[in-house]
Amino acid sequence: MTESRVIAGQPPAAGSYDADIVILSLDRADETEAAIRSALAQTGLSRHLIIFDQGSTPETLARFADLIAGRSDAILLAGDRNLGVAGGRNRASACGRGDVIIGLDNDATFATAATAAQAVGTLRAAPDCAVVAFRILDGDGHTDDSEAWGYPDALRPRAAERFACATFVGAGHAIRRTAWNQLGGYDPVLIFTWEEFDFALRAVAAGWRLLYAGDIAVHHKRATAGRMNWGERRWFFFVRNRVYVARKWRRGPAGQLPLLIAYLLKSLRIGLPCQGLRGLRAGLGMVLPAPPATLGPASQDYLWETDGRWRGGLWQRLRREVFAALPSSRQRDRGHSSVTNRP
Repeated sequence: MTESRVIAGQPPAAGSYDADIVILSLDRADETEAAIRSALAQTGLSRHLIIFDQGSTPETLARFADLIAGRSDAILLAGDRNLGVAGGRNRASACGRGDVIIGLDNDATFATAATAAQAVGTLRAAPDCAVVAFRILDGDGHTDDSEAWGYPDALRPRAAERFACATFVGAGHAIRRTAWNQLGGYDPVLIFTWEEFDFALRAVAAGWRLLYAGDIAVHHKRATAGRMNWGERRWFFFVRNRVYVARKWRRGPAGQLPLLIAYLLKSLRIGLPCQGLRGLRAGLGMVLPAPPATLGPASQDYLWETDGRWRGGLWQRLRREVFAALPSSRQRDRGHSSVTNRP
């Protein structure tokens, strides 16, 4: 178990409350301060802010501590090592007891002071819903963040609407704690990318549904500091984790082969063949959890209706998801990747 120490603030008091707002921090002082202030400004619900730091400089950590000094509705914890996104969110979420866990990236802010309350209300009105996926807008709040669209391109015109979905984007979301506890949180080996997709699959397999809510939004500034570039190891982790998730849910070679070929071709297309090959090899070598993960007929139908049928035929998918050129200045990490398809 990773050790953590309290830097400032207080843990949640005894008793029930609406939500925990979870922010992971690692430097990015200005952006994270804005995220913290946005969380503390949320009204219309009882909530506790949990900030879990994974290696900020002492000066930056002290700056975060000053923001919540003397407060009883927030706590700043510092881990003894960087657990990655999945492990960090698991550790932070375990510190709270709120009925809902609201995740906010450290370079994002809530669109309004009522955003968190809206998310809690949405989950309470839909008892079979495990996750509410927020709309992710650019930092100015005027346009959608095209790099944070985790759904079929055919659904982009409905970005301001609500629809059932098969995954969610970590920059802004809300998870029902009963579902979180049932599913055991995120798979900690997915330290970077695809942890939300894997959680979504497990939720669907357990009979839950997910809702994209275009009227509940965050502003995502996409800080450059501390962001792993595609030319470094980002594509490696992207491919590795996606192959691992595919193996968890499609154990036979027949179910995995199309995905492996697609990522090999994509790696060549975007000029990162070495990262792609290393990712494929690493993903194929990762130890799978037991017992095997399975998707029943009802779950497969749900995934097809919410995702697969919106992606078009084989040629459309090859053109849009495999052979399409990515923006040269900042390659997209979600728009070209298929969530699932009907077996």
